[in-house]
Amino acid sequence: MTFYFEFENADAFATGAIGRPGERTFYLQVRAEGRTISVKCEKQQVAEMANYLRGMLNDMPEPARAVEPGIAMLESPVEQDFVLGTIGLGMDRAAMRMIVQLEEMVVVDIDDEEDLEDFLEEVEDDDEIATSVVRVLLTPDQARAFCDVADMVVGSGRPPCRWCGGPLDPSGHACPKMN
Repeated sequence: MTFYFEFENADAFATGAIGRPGERTFYLQVRAEGRTISVKCEKQQVAEMANYLRGMLNDMPEPARAVEPGIAMLESPVEQDFVLGTIGLGMDRAAMRMIVQLEEMVVVDIDDEEDLEDFLEEVEDDDEIATSVVRVLLTPDQARAFCDVADMVVGSGRPPCRWCGGPLDPSGHACPKMN
């Protein structure tokens, strides 16, 4: 399914994970105009988005009041609309808003060289592949809440091994540094 949504006044921009540590599925969620769009993503994508948004927030005035992190938590049920590919982050300084653009990952099933040639011809003829895109403008408060929740969600996974930094499993850990 291909769609394009642009939200200038989102009710919420959220993140969260579903499942047990080590088996979690991460999501980004935009709630606006009576719609909820949920995008499956990777843990590292959530962590890097939060890191980048925090850097942009450093250039903005501090909030007058404490930010409520509840606005950045997933709302159930979570129904995946697409899998995240490219992320675009920017700032609209005139409106004092952060711009987040989430683009669908393009998955191409190519079995042989002939399929690859057909695909490349199709892309060359069309100039672009139909993908879903969600673009949302965030207030500084929404971005701060997202960053706080992202830090909490990313940090609540499996504890790291003190020698190699890899995640520890309850069933054991084959540490490459202890070999």
